[in-house]
Amino acid sequence: MTFSALKKDKNKLLIQIISLILINIIILSVATNVYFNRQKAIEVLSKLGSRGDEVRRIQTKLKQLGYYNGAVDGIYGSATRKAVISFQRSCGLTADGIAGPKTLLYLGLSNQSSGSFSSSDIYLLAKVIAAEARGESYTGQVAIGAVILNRVKHASFPDTIAGVVYQKGAFTCVTDSNWSVEPTSTSRKAAQDAINGWDPTGGAIYYYNPATSTSAWIFSRPVTTVIGRHRFCK
Repeated sequence: MTFSALKKDKNKLLIQIISLILINIIILSVATNVYFNRQKAIEVLSKLGSRGDEVRRIQTKLKQLGYYNGAVDGIYGSATRKAVISFQRSCGLTADGIAGPKTLLYLGLSNQSSGSFSSSDIYLLAKVIAAEARGESYTGQVAIGAVILNRVKHASFPDTIAGVVYQKGAFTCVTDSNWSVEPTSTSRKAAQDAINGWDPTGGAIYYYNPATSTSAWIFSRPVTTVIGRHRFCK
């Protein structure tokens, strides 16, 4: 083989290699765009005009929480959007009427799960613990989570964590500045311990701080235990 022929073969091989690299770059770019577009679609989730099972789940939960009075028809109409906005405002979320990831998290409609509770359930439980038991001992934090879970099991309360937390007048922290506090690693661990069955309260479904409470009714409840600043009762 002459030097000229060898050089031509090397140039041809180099062109083929460069072509393969360019093809791979194009394929990777297309795949990346598809992935991020899919992620973007997932992040938007349900909004005005959407239809399907996801919308039905949103309508059902909003109806349970008292924000929606319309039909559970799977159609994200103006009534559903209005209910979502009302729920978002009550939680301190951006009231855009879109049931995005954070709104679904607060509604307890996350798809991920841990045992019988979803990741959004655990997040919400930890959020209440962070807001209600700041400065309390670890046992006192678990106790707040236990009260919420005891209510979920009790016939007189909603049967979901979100339902209990957002029940009108149940927890003042959801409407004040404490609700802006994000769960800490400690409050998340306390939530998980409560879910795992630790109940330092002895089955309590109420608690109060005697130094700040003004309700004569709550003082009449039988106390099961005292942990830190809170009295736990049935």
